[in-house]
Amino acid sequence: MTVHDVARQLPEIAVLREHCRSLAILEAVLSPEWEDRYYAFDDHWSEKESMASMRDGSGNEYSIVFSPAGAYVRGFDHESPMSPYAEDGPWPGVLDGVPEVFRPCVEEPAFSDEDGMPVVTACMWREMGDDGWKAGAIDFPDEEPEDPDGAGYLFQLLVDRSPEAFQRWAEDYYEIPVDLEAVRHVFSSRPLTEEVVRALNSEIVLADLAEDLAEIGYSMS
Repeated sequence: MTVHDVARQLPEIAVLREHCRSLAILEAVLSPEWEDRYYAFDDHWSEKESMASMRDGSGNEYSIVFSPAGAYVRGFDHESPMSPYAEDGPWPGVLDGVPEVFRPCVEEPAFSDEDGMPVVTACMWREMGDDGWKAGAIDFPDEEPEDPDGAGYLFQLLVDRSPEAFQRWAEDYYEIPVDLEAVRHVFSSRPLTEEVVRALNSEIVLADLAEDLAEIGYSMS
């Protein structure tokens, strides 16, 4: 799977934003320690932007900036043959087609290394008027691995947005049972309740999540 395959399977911007918000609140419940979480969502990343992010602790990550212009997606797989560190710069085509309105995201210091080089192996974008997600014209490595730019791994829970997919992932990562009905509740963007929190993590209560709920922008009952 490449970024082109992912781009064909992503939903419209508003649906993706709410899905990312749901991933973040589920992780906030399952993992009270922020450092241990994969998925996060900052509803107030800037005055007009929110940002979803993933980091796996092994150097792989993504960031999605939601803005009035649309959405910009950056992913980085540190083992990809398309790593900017293997080519002394982003792989040809990955960033070349990014519209001018998203150039500040390309140059964003948070998405670059200390020398200002964009840390990226996969990139997608969608402007508000677009009818689908777009990615650059890319010649992938000649001996193309199954996941040359890391998109299949990085965006797996954005492509398969089912509650069952999250349950499988979370049970594998946290090595605990994860209540499927509670996941379905959150994936439906229904307000978080004491019962849902208890079903996912009996060691915390809803009030413990006040700060996370405010940052993520998720409602509670």
